Amino acid sequence: MDAETGDARSPLLPHHLPSQTQVSSANQHYNKPFSWKAPAIILAFEFLESIAYSGIALNLVVYLGTVLHGTTASNAATVDAWNGATFLTPVLGAFLADTYWGKYKTAAISIIFYVVGLLIITASAVIPSLRPATCEGGSCPPATGFQYFVLFGSLYLISIGTGGVKSALLPLGADQYNDANLEESKNKQLFFSWFFMAVNLGVFISGTVLVWIQQNVAWSLGFGISSICLVIAAVAFLVGTPLYRVQLPNGSPLKSIVMVFVASFKKRRVVLPVDSTLLFQGDDAESSSIVPNKLEHTDEFRCLDKASVVEDQEMKDRDRTWLLCTVTQVEEVKILIRMLPIWFTCVFYSAAMSQTATTFVQQGNAMNTKIGSFSVPAASMNSAEVIFMLIWVVFQDSIVIPIARRYTGNPMGLTLLQRMGVGRLLAIPSLAAAALVETWRLRSVRAGHNLSIGWQLPQFVILACSDVFCGIAQLEFFYAEAPASMRSLCSAFQFLAMSLAYYVNTLVVSLVAAVTTAWGGQGWLPADLNDGHLDYYFWLWTGISVVNYVVYTAFARRYTVKKVVLQ
Repeated sequence: MDAETGDARSPLLPHHLPSQTQVSSANQHYNKPFSWKAPAIILAFEFLESIAYSGIALNLVVYLGTVLHGTTASNAATVDAWNGATFLTPVLGAFLADTYWGKYKTAAISIIFYVVGLLIITASAVIPSLRPATCEGGSCPPATGFQYFVLFGSLYLISIGTGGVKSALLPLGADQYNDANLEESKNKQLFFSWFFMAVNLGVFISGTVLVWIQQNVAWSLGFGISSICLVIAAVAFLVGTPLYRVQLPNGSPLKSIVMVFVASFKKRRVVLPVDSTLLFQGDDAESSSIVPNKLEHTDEFRCLDKASVVEDQEMKDRDRTWLLCTVTQVEEVKILIRMLPIWFTCVFYSAAMSQTATTFVQQGNAMNTKIGSFSVPAASMNSAEVIFMLIWVVFQDSIVIPIARRYTGNPMGLTLLQRMGVGRLLAIPSLAAAALVETWRLRSVRAGHNLSIGWQLPQFVILACSDVFCGIAQLEFFYAEAPASMRSLCSAFQFLAMSLAYYVNTLVVSLVAAVTTAWGGQGWLPADLNDGHLDYYFWLWTGISVVNYVVYTAFARRYTVKKVVLQ
């Protein structure tokens, strides 16, 4: 009998596997009857949170330029660095959710940081002493160190808050559905699509309403509306607490990964059996809710299989935690290794997509923003992308998928990997279109007139199609392919890719600025884009996207999809 849990253990079962008592505790949240109100509240929260976050992020590069009087290159680098931090924090949030706090508590605590950050940035836009004076003539006083401190302090509080929410909210929503129930399992797939649309509808509203208010009424009012949206979302989230199915944390999944590597290293001289069924499978009775199904053995990375070889000495040892792992544990590590190259290409794809928050906005600001008598904020073009996304979703579901089903015989039409590949491919013509428009714009300026911002639509239309194919597919891929014990952590991989993407952008912008001004010229990205070559910068990213697509295709063709052994 185990001293702590009082359960009898199988003589062949390593003590790091969960006991039946622990399994029962982990499964208690499914005893609560399903309520559609729980996922509905989570979707509503995400919608309002998306408005709040996008109300800051979409127009931040403009705020830094017009209010804090920063330069073009420094503003783009600052926004990329902040976005990088914002999408890095979900990894920490996912670790806390899986190991210590659980998803619900992680989201609830993160909301506090989020609200405080939004209130501070709103105050910085309201209080005159917290921002530099307006430009007079050609003189624009720079922001003081304290003013930057207040702004960046608020921004990074927002990063902490939104990071915790992003890491916990999607898995918490998915937890509301029991995979053992066929109807709930089907509805979970719809939840992913609705979650994706909630995010983008929030972006749409921010890109149209809030961005216009910020640039035509007052920045303080725009930031204030963001704060109000999050406060309403937070209240609704807390009110819905009794409805949620909440899983308790089950310990760090990282420990299992380390154990596989340690055990396989200790047994590096062990000879693997020809018959893989002789490897240690574990005990069906001790299967946890986190790993409801065993994984099939694969022949890749065979050196790790040594962690599952049962030796005579292990039959006698009481504590075999770092000597013997199950096949499922080993296969979970193999999945992570297989996912890494796919994830790596997500970084460069996200870097290309993130141009919409920086260089696309800067390009739009340099164009004629008047359409008739209405002035279109450049950041509002992101909302046009959302409209086209809705159109592309209908087109994909009604035309693309049925045709794909006919030719592939796959009920899904296209696999998740194929959809992600299409998305990466479409990023190439989008960036090429941006480069061509910029070349045309520069020629127009030299000819004495300015190009209409409406000519940016093609690059946003193509990018919207790319996002439809890739956005939902990546959410599903990292959740579905992830080991069941690491779904929160693996769901955060996409945010980690986005984080690194912004840092890649920061690096590329800095290198381009340094190299192109090394000989005393204006460079590609001067304060006045009419004196630079933003088109060259877009061509650079077109080339990077081509290489990224080729690399992704090579790895995707060799990817082995996870298979479970149904019990």
